[in-house]
Amino acid sequence: MSQIPWLGPQDLFPNPLSEVDPDPNVPGLIAVSERIYPGQLVKAYRLGIFPWYSDKQPVLWWSPDPRMTLKPENFKCSESLRKNIRLFCRDAHSQIQVDIDFPQVIRACATSTRKDQDGTWITHEIMDAYTAIHEQGHAHSIAVIENGQLIGGLYCVALGGMVFGESMFSRKPNASKIALAALSAWCSRNHVSMIDCQQETAHLHSLGAAPIGRQSFLEQLQISLNQTNIEKPWNFDKHILTHWL
Repeated sequence: MSQIPWLGPQDLFPNPLSEVDPDPNVPGLIAVSERIYPGQLVKAYRLGIFPWYSDKQPVLWWSPDPRMTLKPENFKCSESLRKNIRLFCRDAHSQIQVDIDFPQVIRACATSTRKDQDGTWITHEIMDAYTAIHEQGHAHSIAVIENGQLIGGLYCVALGGMVFGESMFSRKPNASKIALAALSAWCSRNHVSMIDCQQETAHLHSLGAAPIGRQSFLEQLQISLNQTNIEKPWNFDKHILTHWL
């Protein structure tokens, strides 16, 4: 059995496209590090690796098999959600804001309570690391605003023609779904083939996501990284939601 590598600031990640999991007893765990070092996060995403760990743990780096993904056109927009979208689009006091206040959105994701979940994996270190790559143009936030208040949203990472969904939150019913509907419509417009959802959950299944094998995901990732189809800077509003109407 190989040992899971402990990475220092200059160490390279194992490439999950060509190397097997180092410990079959912990499938998908690729590497461990003391912290998220500068530049390390973007390098990980380019290899299909992401951090997921709890506070007071070392940083655990994952590449799961299978991998949960959402093809933008497969987003399930139910009749009830369509009704919510119509009302949202007609309401002069409702907005979609993109990259207006990334730190506020990621803090909201970190502090929102979730059913059957105690605490959050979005530590202060995670917030700092993703805010840093947001400032570099690699991470984005979508905020759902009603009467000037943040009621839902999500943040994600984008590299080349690939989008990696990270976390969503809702303070009102369907607010996070509206954010994901906006992201899916934007990705469809920009010919993004899939949104990485990382890990399989019933909630993601209900929204149209499906698992694919890690090898297939990583092969598609390498193709997408070389594409430049996403418009920059990210700039859209709630009218993107009419894609689903």
